[in-house]
Amino acid sequence: MDTAWVIQNLGISLGLGLLVGLQRESRSSPLAGVRTFPLVSIAGTLCALLATIYGGWILGAGLLGLTALVGVGRYLESGKKPATVGLTTEIALFLMFLVGALLASGQRAPAIIVGGGVAVLLHYKGELHGVIAQLDEADIKAIMQFALLSLVILPILPNRNFGPYDVLNPRRIWFMVVLIVGINLSGYIIYKFFGVRAGILLGGILGGVISSTATTVSYARRTALAPTQSTLAALVILIAATVVFVRLALEVAFVAPAFVLTAAPPLLLMALVLALATGLLWWRGSQADETPVLPDQANPTELSGALFFGLVYAVVLFASAAAKDKFGNQGLYVVAALSGLTDVDAITLSTSQLVTNQRLTPHDGWHLILVATMSNLCFKLAAIGVLGPLPLLQKVAGVFGLVFLCGVLLLVFL
Repeated sequence: MDTAWVIQNLGISLGLGLLVGLQRESRSSPLAGVRTFPLVSIAGTLCALLATIYGGWILGAGLLGLTALVGVGRYLESGKKPATVGLTTEIALFLMFLVGALLASGQRAPAIIVGGGVAVLLHYKGELHGVIAQLDEADIKAIMQFALLSLVILPILPNRNFGPYDVLNPRRIWFMVVLIVGINLSGYIIYKFFGVRAGILLGGILGGVISSTATTVSYARRTALAPTQSTLAALVILIAATVVFVRLALEVAFVAPAFVLTAAPPLLLMALVLALATGLLWWRGSQADETPVLPDQANPTELSGALFFGLVYAVVLFASAAAKDKFGNQGLYVVAALSGLTDVDAITLSTSQLVTNQRLTPHDGWHLILVATMSNLCFKLAAIGVLGPLPLLQKVAGVFGLVFLCGVLLLVFL
């Protein structure tokens, strides 16, 4: 067996076990929870791997052993309080037996990884249960909906191109949906743990990860009622805008690794300019000891939101291909400017896809992404002008103007 293949399968087994264990733990299952299910799934994977070496009887023996353990657990459950019933130790013993057998088969690296992982999983019992305890029903729903999007819907979609320009691939489109929803979900979960007591830096970072546009609009509205908080709001908005450029560079790196060497430098340069200007504002304004109250965040995994982003991405992808065919690169810039007003993820991912498919040169690709980000800055500034107080507009406009000028210089001279 190939070691990399074995480790990959063990990792998938662990992830699926954690997913099911999370759901069972949230329902206070007395028999098995967030630790037991991963142990069982890994044990099953190890049994199947060892069966290819020593024969199928090992898999059968594993199933019989698990059945016996479940039977014992049910028996104990009938005579004790549910909170005292568990199978973790028994399954860990069974699992370590399989780890020893895997070592004997010559798979040293997977065996060491599994053994160490089991030790860590057992040791952090309190931390795992503490994390689960802090998740409410809405959080569990968000995680399960993400599992629906990524593990159920994605694999069944056709993996071939459709449409007049042969650019609409259902599985590729939905993969982009899963990518963006996954990024938003990670920020959402962090927000649930730290959002209420987040400092300025963390508040801005979370705002950029989840939605910088929503963060800008929310702080503009809130500051309209309290203009004295303009410096605090401006810092959070600017940090969120900085994170967007880093986020876009990471998105490009994930979906188009060959393109990132061209696209990342201008994006990161824009982020650096924003970060330096924000740092200067922070140093001059010095309200860093105040704690921002982040706006309530909606569940990012709702199917309606995912479908909407998928539709936007598909439209932008098709519009980009059609604009290039009908109007050349000038048409692409119009599409980038319009789509970037409220959502730069769609144009970034669609442009990366066109570059990957050699429908667009890397040079034109990063130019389009940069135009979209500059359009997005203009939209945010307009939102602040309409919804927020003048002091906030003045603080943000100065920094955004500097960054916009930097973008113009990059477009003209590079």
